[in-house]
Amino acid sequence: MTISTTSSSTDSLPDRTRPVAIWLLSVAALVALMVVVGGLTRLTESGLSITEWKPVTGAIPPLSAEVWEEEFDKYRQIPQYQLVNKGMSLDEFKTIYWWEWGHRFLGRLIGLAFFVPFVWFLATGRLRGQLAWTCAGLFILGGLQGGLGWYMVASGLTERVSVSQYRLAAHLGLAFLIFAALVWVALGILRGNARADDANRRWIGWTAGLMGLVYLQIILGAFVAGLDAGIIYNTWPLMDGAFVPDRVYAGEMAAFEDHMTVQFNHRMLAYLICILTVVYCWRVVADGAPALQRRAAMWFATGVLLQVLIGIWTLLAVVPVWLGGVHQFGAVVVLGLAVLQAHVAYHRDDKAVQQLG
Repeated sequence: MTISTTSSSTDSLPDRTRPVAIWLLSVAALVALMVVVGGLTRLTESGLSITEWKPVTGAIPPLSAEVWEEEFDKYRQIPQYQLVNKGMSLDEFKTIYWWEWGHRFLGRLIGLAFFVPFVWFLATGRLRGQLAWTCAGLFILGGLQGGLGWYMVASGLTERVSVSQYRLAAHLGLAFLIFAALVWVALGILRGNARADDANRRWIGWTAGLMGLVYLQIILGAFVAGLDAGIIYNTWPLMDGAFVPDRVYAGEMAAFEDHMTVQFNHRMLAYLICILTVVYCWRVVADGAPALQRRAAMWFATGVLLQVLIGIWTLLAVVPVWLGGVHQFGAVVVLGLAVLQAHVAYHRDDKAVQQLG
């Protein structure tokens, strides 16, 4: 990733651009929260409770008994209610409605948290040149994410009782992409964009590869969530009585539509990432890489190992809502650490970031 975050040497002065970096990291934290709330919304099967997309007026929740009845009546028209939740009470509907409303409201809040400071930084000259264009691109991606979210919800309103796993994967994938880009740009402001010395640049391939694998694992996790594939085959390390089940990859689209195969893929990639991370961390330390690169590698390895353990726990516990949320948050943390170590490998160390160690 080669996003440029400065337009001149003066743009990197801490007194001018550090507030921009803090702003971007704050928005990244909100995106992380959005990802977790979205995961909890999915786990509580609340995502289809609001059957219309009203970007502006939808920010106001039902404020009267009459409006609540209208919203509930709309929900009663879709297959999820008729086939899964028939007989649900109004109070039960309110519970799932608030989850979805909170998720959408948080998306609107992120939009404001980005747009208002963006305009202010432009007006005060803190955002200029390539950095301004980069931030504008991030804002556009955020808008596309809102539209993609509705596209996902719409897939579950007519013939299905849940959203399409393909659209869920696209929606989640874009959210994580935005998060990673926000962190990368903020690090570029804090650390500068000078190319790293050869001692660090030798790790670019490793860090980029691991970052890509973590992102792919997140996409595979979205397919697991979209198919509810985590609530079956709840044993470990064996799956259906074997490490490699006999019926895995049975079918043309098994990798995306078969519960066993989708979960199997998620497991196998987790093992691969874990092995490669341990090897990478060992090599970085043994080869005497720069101090910050060693710290970043150890942070990343710790995050990966903890995430694998949480994933196993989540599977064995048959995905309780709170633990599923922890696992989703763990994915955000691991990707953030992957972005950090890739940035450290690609760009020269700076005292501002070294102090974090």
